[in-house]
Amino acid sequence: MPPLTNFSPALSELNHRHVASSASTNSELIAALQDGTLDATTVHVLTAETQSAGRGQHGRSWQSPRGNVYLSLYHPVHMPVSGLLSLIIGLELAKMPVIQTVNGQLQAQGLTPIGVKWANDLGFYQNQASHHSELAHSAPDGSALDSAISLQRTLPFQKLAGILIEPVTKSGKLVGVVLGIGLNVKAAPTLTAQTSEGMSYQAISLQDIYAVLQPATQATRLPDLQTLYQQMTTALMAAMTRFEHLAIEKPTGHTYYLDGFLQQFAAMDALAGLRLRVTQDYNNEKKVMTGVACGVDTHGCLQLQQDNGKISTLFTGRIDVIY
Repeated sequence: MPPLTNFSPALSELNHRHVASSASTNSELIAALQDGTLDATTVHVLTAETQSAGRGQHGRSWQSPRGNVYLSLYHPVHMPVSGLLSLIIGLELAKMPVIQTVNGQLQAQGLTPIGVKWANDLGFYQNQASHHSELAHSAPDGSALDSAISLQRTLPFQKLAGILIEPVTKSGKLVGVVLGIGLNVKAAPTLTAQTSEGMSYQAISLQDIYAVLQPATQATRLPDLQTLYQQMTTALMAAMTRFEHLAIEKPTGHTYYLDGFLQQFAAMDALAGLRLRVTQDYNNEKKVMTGVACGVDTHGCLQLQQDNGKISTLFTGRIDVIY
């Protein structure tokens, strides 16, 4: 099988439009595609300096202070979208030059690198030894959050970026997907019960991480937003190419691209080997299970090895890392 191509299109080639403010870059792009303002057969990118009604998973709000990346990319698709897509996007985003550079420096200092958290986030968990480290306190209200989380015996997830994938339909037919990314660059908003999805989340920014890595990053400046837009669109286009390769490969019975993805994802899996408490809601009844995260399956579902040794496959659920 041939390797994935490293195609890096210029933003101008992707019909890039930038606005000072948008209610939601995802919503604005979807509306323009559905009313025919934009051609649904080609790629489009919309970026904004801020959003007044940014959205996250399950209709929750996404806070959008200035200085961060708010980017939505539309891509036509000709196959059903599976749960693997968000993980593929997360993996490709984690391979962006800015993330790779930061991860090299974090690992050199014995700190946890940025990884992909199933199913829609980039960031990392504080390991127990560094739970009260300088990095944890660099984020807003870190000490108060750390105290509350310690009482719950859960570890906080330091959330750097979120992914929101939405289908675009015309006349009842799927024509493409909008891939929305929010990346905290200079500002890490204080998360509320609504924005943190009820989980032990704390937002963190690249600037927070750079501050902790001093003097390692003294000579390194944060990339400007235009550079990050380019890196991010390159990652998203690579993710869509990878997803298409998986879809084409599946009917053949071969697993070359799938195996390659699963191997790379395992190396960037922010949950790997951590003990989890997973809460699921069935008909308004909560079901709680505990176990150790052991990767994802070929459909993108989380694999949880329960205390009795049984492997459970999870499509959704609230996750807390416990110790």
